[in-house]
Amino acid sequence: MNTMKKTLRKLLPFAFVGIISGATTVGAIKYFDSAAGGSDSSYFTKESKNVTFAGFNAGAVGDDFVKASKMTVPAVVSIKSYSDRASNRPSEQDLFDYFFGEGQRQQRQQPPQNMPSGLGSGVIISPDGYIISNNHVVAGASKLEVVLSNRKTYIANLVGTDPNTDISLLKIEENGLPYLNFANSDNVEIGQWVLAVGNPLGLSSTVTAGIISAKGRGIGILSSGQGKAANPIESFIQTDAAINPGNSGGALVNVNGDLIGINSAISSTNGYYQGYGFAVPSNLARKIVEDIKKFGLVQRGFLGVNSLDLSDDRYVLAYNKEKKTNIKPGNGIYVTGVSEKSGAEDAGLRVGDIIVQVDQIKITDFADLSLSVGSKRPGDHVMVTYLRNGKENTANVTLKDQNGGISTRTKADLSVTEKIGAEFEPLSDRIKTDYGLTSGVIVRNVTSGSEMDKIGVVDNYIVMEINGKPVNSQKDVDKILNKYQGNVQVKYVDEYGRITTRGFKMP
Repeated sequence: MNTMKKTLRKLLPFAFVGIISGATTVGAIKYFDSAAGGSDSSYFTKESKNVTFAGFNAGAVGDDFVKASKMTVPAVVSIKSYSDRASNRPSEQDLFDYFFGEGQRQQRQQPPQNMPSGLGSGVIISPDGYIISNNHVVAGASKLEVVLSNRKTYIANLVGTDPNTDISLLKIEENGLPYLNFANSDNVEIGQWVLAVGNPLGLSSTVTAGIISAKGRGIGILSSGQGKAANPIESFIQTDAAINPGNSGGALVNVNGDLIGINSAISSTNGYYQGYGFAVPSNLARKIVEDIKKFGLVQRGFLGVNSLDLSDDRYVLAYNKEKKTNIKPGNGIYVTGVSEKSGAEDAGLRVGDIIVQVDQIKITDFADLSLSVGSKRPGDHVMVTYLRNGKENTANVTLKDQNGGISTRTKADLSVTEKIGAEFEPLSDRIKTDYGLTSGVIVRNVTSGSEMDKIGVVDNYIVMEINGKPVNSQKDVDKILNKYQGNVQVKYVDEYGRITTRGFKMP
């Protein structure tokens, strides 16, 4: 032990020089943290070789950070969203707090019209100007401004969004742009070095370093809050690289500068970085943008089962209490229901089966299942391994869309509800009397970023007229807008009883 202390004292001057020169910053910080008497006193005695390696042979890691940063920074942009309407939806500046620190959030006043209502990041993924970002960065925006790392500014066109994965695709008119290549996110490993690049807290082109601390995280962010997704896919890459408001939509890259994820959220009690950030895996993000570019919308395959996540004791306990069953917690997905005419029913899956694998992916929890199936398209085949009465079985399942189809669709194939992003229910006579209305429908299930969302309509608002015609049912709305092209005028009543007319161009 005395010999070790002498060795460390000899090395301290070199470590100091290393810090000043900047060549061994990462290793030196760890060295001094431990030498200062940290709680893990065994770090020197049991890991002394690692300390020496990290502190004095870390040039390769440092060089990789520099190279990766030089590759990544020019391809990461700042995105400013502008809204021409008052909105209670949080901007990117307080979005994390909205989801993870509800008690901390305060109502914000709408910024002046010439000021952005939200700030985020994006990643250039092709030299001709395609940019990937988060859905929550662009949701509700009437104008999107993209600022490159060289401060050149463009007005972006929103090509498409997917609230279920929190991914959006933008396009600017330019060529020869720096861009990032997608890496295979299935190959990333826990403990692997990564860089997070974005524009946090208004600080442009910021690079932070850390490791992948977990994979396949489901944190419930997409299924909660305002604008929640109907069928969320959450299987985030978790990192301890510092991510703050403004980083959303930015790049998570490996030391080669390849894109392994799109930074999306943090777990925080105060709205700012507290050690855990989450990124959409690049394989899923790439599939989403490919669908949007090719079809104009996301092609989503469904297995067709209702499920119980056996890895969460709370859900299992609650299910047992409600259903008076005695299901044991563990790994896998317990099938609680099978949809009629679904791929699962066709393949013979039953209530009580436990799904443990899809293709080559082990299924331990719902995040694994949602990613393995949700990243497929209708018509794709997956091999599902399941347990029935303790015996392992396999089934070849053909995935279908929510309407039972196995073919890809374009925007022309969408229903009116899917195009404008809302459903409608008839008003009761009592509500008509209370509001003094002769017509109207109640708005339900408004999709984040949809046309109805953009004009300020949210769940439970009352739509009185569309294009000057009274509406009293979903059929009335469909009749007016089915195969309609052009501008749509919507007259609606908000929660304060105010009557507003706003418009959008029919998708």
